[in-house]
Amino acid sequence: MKKYALLCALLALHAGASFAKDWKEIRMASEGAYPPFNLTTADGSMAGFDIDIGNALCEEMKAKCSWVKQEWDGMIPALVSRKFDAIIASMSITDERKTKVDFTDKYYASPLALVAKKGSELRPELELLKGKKVGVQRGTVSDNFATKYWDGKGLQIVRYAKQDEAYLDLRAGRLDAAFVDYLEAYGGFLTKPEGEGYDVAGDRLFGRNAEEKAVIGEGIGIAVRKRDKDLTEKLNQALAAIRANGKYEAIQKKYFPMDIYGN
Repeated sequence: MKKYALLCALLALHAGASFAKDWKEIRMASEGAYPPFNLTTADGSMAGFDIDIGNALCEEMKAKCSWVKQEWDGMIPALVSRKFDAIIASMSITDERKTKVDFTDKYYASPLALVAKKGSELRPELELLKGKKVGVQRGTVSDNFATKYWDGKGLQIVRYAKQDEAYLDLRAGRLDAAFVDYLEAYGGFLTKPEGEGYDVAGDRLFGRNAEEKAVIGEGIGIAVRKRDKDLTEKLNQALAAIRANGKYEAIQKKYFPMDIYGN
């Protein structure tokens, strides 16, 4: 019996080693519709800050990476069902999401902002938004914040599958404002020709109290399945390395004139 038990233990150990991932090949997912963080190029490939960061991490880990384009609404379910291994799509680290997936350390941080015509008296405050139409991208932190604090309280929240659709309706006069991640608005709209005549209305929101900060999140991280803690650790090590060796800063300067990592 002792020999049999020892044999079973050895077989189990061998099986565990056989199925342990070395993470030399990693499937990463992004939306491809959230410039300048992720966007789809003319040839159908994805580009942007998120993509560059992902590629730099893979280079640091000496891993071969492939990219999967995934609609935002289905990101987390597709990760859990093993369609890909990691989400690098400007996803905020929130308590709600942490019940379903694990996150790496943050790789940037961004407040929320209300975008409206220059000179607008609108502010991201309930009393000033009553009677207005405010656009958000469905399933984002801005959607979660607007739903929790504004929805059904005298203004109309209009939800879009993609952020660009909200900007189109804003320019067409079908919205009074768009509520969005500030850095996305800066790099994907306000600094573009189509954003001329628009600006941030009022203060940027980092979270004025603990409850708001819980909704806005702890920064932007890479989502990984809870069972793949070894991948999370490898990504964290690679992220620390590119922060230290200057690769992160070089990528950041391609897209933003300011520090977006934060404290």
